This record gives sequence, C-alpha cells and structure tokens, in this order.
Amino acid sequence: MATKTANKPVIIGARLKHLYNYEYAVDLMKELKLRNKHEVPRLQKITVNIGLGRAKDDKKLIEIASNTLKKITGQQPVETLAKQSIASFKLREGNKIGLKVTLRGDRMYEFLDRLVNIVLPRLRDFHGVKVSAFDRQGNYSLGLTEQSVFPELTFEETTTPHGLQVVMTIRANEQAHSRALLTKFGMPFEKEIK
Repeated sequence: MATKTANKPVIIGARLKHLYNYEYAVDLMKELKLRNKHEVPRLQKITVNIGLGRAKDDKKLIEIASNTLKKITGQQPVETLAKQSIASFKLREGNKIGLKVTLRGDRMYEFLDRLVNIVLPRLRDFHGVKVSAFDRQGNYSLGLTEQSVFPELTFEETTTPHGLQVVMTIRANEQAHSRALLTKFGMPFEKEIK
C-alpha cells in the first residue's frame, strides 16, 4: 500500500512486498509468458532453522540460539524435538534438538530484504549463492555457517557461533520460475563459468 505525500510515494509496510505487488509480478508474467496472474511465482513463507543436536544437554546454548533467532527474525522461535530415539547419537525421543521460526507476510519480505541487501554482502569470500540449492518443487535452501553477519547482533551475542538454515517456500510451476522470482528480489546467484 502506498500513499502520496508532496508528490513522493510513501511505502507503508515491506518494501519488497510493495515492489512485488506493483512491479515484479507484472514483469514476471511478461518475461515467463504466463497467461494467468495466478501462475506468477509467489513467495509463501520463509523458515529459519537452527539445529542444535550437539548441544541437546546444554541449556545455555539453546538460550543463546533462541535469543539470536528472536533478534534476527523479530519472532519467538519454537523448539523442535527429536521424533525418535537414536542410540548411536545418544539421542532420546523428545530431546530439544533445534529451533525454528516461520515468517509470513510483511516480516517475511523484510527479512528477505535484509538477507539479500545487508547479510549476504557481508559474508567473507562471497561469490554468490548456489543455483543448485532448489528442490523439485522450486523451494530454495540457504545455509549460513555463523550468525555474526547479522547486524542486529552485538559482539557478545556472537561469541558462541552456530549456523542457521533459511528455507524459502515458493509457489511456482517450475524451478526456472522460482529462480526468476528470487533474481527479481535481488538474490545474488553464482555466475556460471562457461
């Protein structure tokens, strides 16, 4: 939604959501030669996971990871539990093994905007994200080895490093459509060497 103030449009809500609704959807429909506006690829949700299997007994690490995820996403994380016991991993059914947050709506678009424009460029030796990380349905998975690249976190909060995984669930007819959508959002894919 946009309102006009002194001939300048003021965007209310997430910037990428506004751009998608008023520019990217129309452009994608033309570029992908789609006949129906409902065929245009759409971002449904973003899930951010932290796996803490190695720290199943360490409550301090779970608390640190929970605070990290809360600051990064702006939402309270949900604890994930082991579904079955595995003796070789010393894992019992019901143990806390991770945290997850599911983002939708404005928070999802704001998180994606920060991820693409602030976080990924701050990665050391970054040459782009892998094109091969799409699954058959067109969803995209991205893994980060440490949380220190997020500007919301202070130095003290990054002393215990842990990775996180970002999964973007996209409603699309094929992988190429999902890639076209993420490219519109500014996702820096690796350049293919010919």
